[in-house]
Amino acid sequence: MRTLLLSLVYLIVSSNLSRGGESGTYDFLRFPISARAAALNGSFVSMKNDPNVVFYNPASLTTIQKRILSIGYTKHLLDVNGGSASYSQFVDGIGHVGGGLIVLDYGSFDMTDESMNRTGTFGARDLALLVGVGRPIAEMTSVGANLKFIHSTIASYNSSAIALDLGIFHEIPSEQITIGASVLNLGRQLSPFVNRRESLPIDVKVGITKKPQHLPILLNLNFHKLNEPQDSFLETFSHFTFGVELLMSESLQLRLGYNNEQRKELKLGSSSGLAGFAAGGGLQLQNYSFDYSFNSYGKIGGIHRVSVGISL
Repeated sequence: MRTLLLSLVYLIVSSNLSRGGESGTYDFLRFPISARAAALNGSFVSMKNDPNVVFYNPASLTTIQKRILSIGYTKHLLDVNGGSASYSQFVDGIGHVGGGLIVLDYGSFDMTDESMNRTGTFGARDLALLVGVGRPIAEMTSVGANLKFIHSTIASYNSSAIALDLGIFHEIPSEQITIGASVLNLGRQLSPFVNRRESLPIDVKVGITKKPQHLPILLNLNFHKLNEPQDSFLETFSHFTFGVELLMSESLQLRLGYNNEQRKELKLGSSSGLAGFAAGGGLQLQNYSFDYSFNSYGKIGGIHRVSVGISL
């Protein structure tokens, strides 16, 4: 089993390193998962005590002390709808185990012939299924890994892939700081849509979360796509997100987020509107949690997400 896992890691890493910084296909894997993470605009690499950390940094699974199930729904732009689910629990002899599911449905499209006559309809869907484990390697440091299966369908064309996520998580309790780093989507296509295999959207992330002393607030700063080539060293850090979680009480949180890359890309004319900004909130009632987020795409529209968490 050890030899098999090492061989898998070697094949996955060597396959992706040969492709450099190409973004590839399956870009849905870059979307924020869960309403809480989306309200922080994806600043979730160094967060803890949430089963949805499995999508961002599997090493953070070690911070979850209960069995927790989270289910989410996304109302995307136009007729695009999505859903997610995550679960975490401790298993003796293995560690903190987590699982996750992402589904995205792009709705129905008209199918036409060369003369633009409607001949029917077709759909498009994305799916990712993953299982991960996190284990401590020191008193305040943990590592983790996910194994991920990806499948996409467009009309009669299908594509599937396998990928690996790796992460590390460290806590500094005296400073109320957590630091996380992860490499997501190291993998390769098992079957392409047509003939040519495409690369996966590898994403190297680094994040830090700080709770200022005597203030009921969590500050999150994350850097994304650190693996992608840029024109200058400083531009390497231009893909950043910033999130703030206000702890209004033990049961109520308010959240704000900012995505610098999204702010720039969604600029139309001379104005970006509220593109790149996000807001939301969370409510805890005994063993249940309810979260909502809104992510602005400026003049294009916005994305709504809701999530429900259950402590089992």
